[in-house]
Amino acid sequence: MFHRIGQFVVKRAWWVILAWIVAAVAIVATAPKLTAQSDASDFLPRHYESIRASVVQQQAFPANFTPSAMVLFERTDGAPLGEADKAAMTKVVDGLTAKKIKFVEQVTPVTPQSTSKDGKYALSMVGMEKDAAYKPEAADSAKELREDAKQLAEGSALKVQLGGQAAQNLDQKDSSELANALIGIGTIVIIMLTLGIIFRSPIIALLPVISVFVYSMVANGLIGYAVKAFGLKADNSVSAILIIVLFGVGTDYFLFLMFRYRERLRAGDSRKDAVANAVGRVGEAITSAAGAVIVAFSVLLLSSLGMFKAMGPSLAIAVGVTAIASVTLVPAILSLIPEKVLFWPSKAWQREPKNARFAVFGETVKRRPLMVALVSGGLLLAFSAAAFGYKGTFDLAAGSMPKTKESMVVQDTLMTAFSAGAADPSHVYLTGKDGAKLDPASFEGYAAALGKVDGVAQAFPKPNLSQDGGTADFTVMLKDGPATNKAIDTVTGLREVAHASAPAGTEAYVGGLTSVYKDINSAMARDYSLVFPIAAVLIMLILGLLLRSAVAPWYLMVAVGLGFTATIGATSLMFQHVQGESGLMFMLPMLIYLFVVAIGTDYNILMIARLREEAAEGHSPREAAALAVKHGGPTVAAAGFILAGTFGTMLLAGNIFFSEIGFSVAFGIIVSAFVMALFFTPALTALLGKAAWWPGHAALPGHDPQPSPDKQPEPAGRH
Repeated sequence: MFHRIGQFVVKRAWWVILAWIVAAVAIVATAPKLTAQSDASDFLPRHYESIRASVVQQQAFPANFTPSAMVLFERTDGAPLGEADKAAMTKVVDGLTAKKIKFVEQVTPVTPQSTSKDGKYALSMVGMEKDAAYKPEAADSAKELREDAKQLAEGSALKVQLGGQAAQNLDQKDSSELANALIGIGTIVIIMLTLGIIFRSPIIALLPVISVFVYSMVANGLIGYAVKAFGLKADNSVSAILIIVLFGVGTDYFLFLMFRYRERLRAGDSRKDAVANAVGRVGEAITSAAGAVIVAFSVLLLSSLGMFKAMGPSLAIAVGVTAIASVTLVPAILSLIPEKVLFWPSKAWQREPKNARFAVFGETVKRRPLMVALVSGGLLLAFSAAAFGYKGTFDLAAGSMPKTKESMVVQDTLMTAFSAGAADPSHVYLTGKDGAKLDPASFEGYAAALGKVDGVAQAFPKPNLSQDGGTADFTVMLKDGPATNKAIDTVTGLREVAHASAPAGTEAYVGGLTSVYKDINSAMARDYSLVFPIAAVLIMLILGLLLRSAVAPWYLMVAVGLGFTATIGATSLMFQHVQGESGLMFMLPMLIYLFVVAIGTDYNILMIARLREEAAEGHSPREAAALAVKHGGPTVAAAGFILAGTFGTMLLAGNIFFSEIGFSVAFGIIVSAFVMALFFTPALTALLGKAAWWPGHAALPGHDPQPSPDKQPEPAGRH
């Protein structure tokens, strides 16, 4: 089939290119814009307690004041606030109120309750329209609030800073825009430099960048359609990851094709025949690799969390478009460029390289497969052992932007000047069943029970009562920061006491940000137990169809699983032990699964497909492994290096979350390419021999395999 596709593309190259350009223009002109969603609670299904608590709050207290931003006041010299400072704060609050900024409904005056015990800090709460803080346009309101507050404080001794959810969203937006720019530039530079060094040709260095630019517009447009059509939620990290997936995976597939194209030219094919035969040789490997990635990403539709439900299909669409372009658009372009122009100024493409280093690797696998399997497998197991030290953390705001951002400075100040839980208190909503009114006489005893929970700093005895008297809102201050694991553990105990101590005829729901994180933690555990096994089974089916084997998929998935746990272990060592972070971002294992398990499988597929091809041409299992490493090794090494480098650009973003993604995925890709694909997988295949291909023995020596349509006479010793 792929030979026919290759022949069709080279015969109608201009029509193929024109079709891609027309599709890109049409889709870009009509596709809806992809916007980010930053409300953590909006990613959870409605049956979780934190979401039910939110529903109760909205129904019972529709006009309840919820601060969307906080104006933090302090003196520039660090001294306690005095009478003149109080007058200046009043001027700022009155000025912000008079400005009538969009979405802003209320700016509260500073009170003794909103002043720190040492008198050095004071807060003014800013209330916005319901859910306005999570709207993209609210960032403009937060920017205006921040600028106006500083301007109104000019001439006084006050230092004014804006924090809270709206300010965090503004800072996250600014941070992500800079991160996307740095990641995009870094990715393109790495791709062009690496390809330039490998092929010594500026045209080849530019070719994947130009190709990706065309089909990325198609991919982004289709993603916009999908997000709108299915009501999916996207978070701020999707756009940055899309850049890397499109360029990184696109360059991987370009290399798969380019190395085979050059190989066929050296074997004596004409340009168009070489392109068609290259598509015929690697088209199945590219589509199988893409199929494994698409399946792994698509399974995330089963996730409980909205962020993964959106990310999975989005990335699946991007990879699908990339795979189609890799066997149509890219070959069409290659078929139109004369060889001497494409490879200019280098002439090395005409000579068969010795691949001395990879030949040595291949011979080592051939002679000592057991030793190679034990050493490479032992390395994976050693890093995997460190995975038991993994701890998750839920501070999305602090993780997604530098700690020097103003909203982060305000958050840290709140935790030290007031209390760790003051940044976002928890709430217990006590509501009467069937609309019954509550008995206020029970409030004090109920609050006392809540206050005795280990980890609770204070439970206010006088709750906010709804107008109909059917719901009471108890504010509960925790001893620890709202995003810490200790606070999440406290909420677990708080829920137990809140439910058990609820008066007869009432129900209790624990809400607030920490409660949301508690439920996200539960949802992630559920997703791991569901998504991972289903994805593994589907990927194994794809591998089985590609390799016509019921044996090889098993040890390939074991290798990939070891690569996953080794990556978790190495990342835990780097960030928790070397850098002293309290834990890794809670969604990191899922992202590592996405890229290390799914994309890392590409290299195993490419290597094992080449190994099977060599076996089908009459070589013994060990000889086939040696030749596969010799001839497939350069492709795997180059592709792995580029993809690891593109993800490594996320270290430039300047925040912990992207740094963790960049390091972990780059490490995982290096392990997949340079440990699994080059050594572990070929060594195991050599050890198993013909049994690795059971029951597809027709491809093995002695079964008279049929030659490929593109098979041409090759120099002696060339495979």
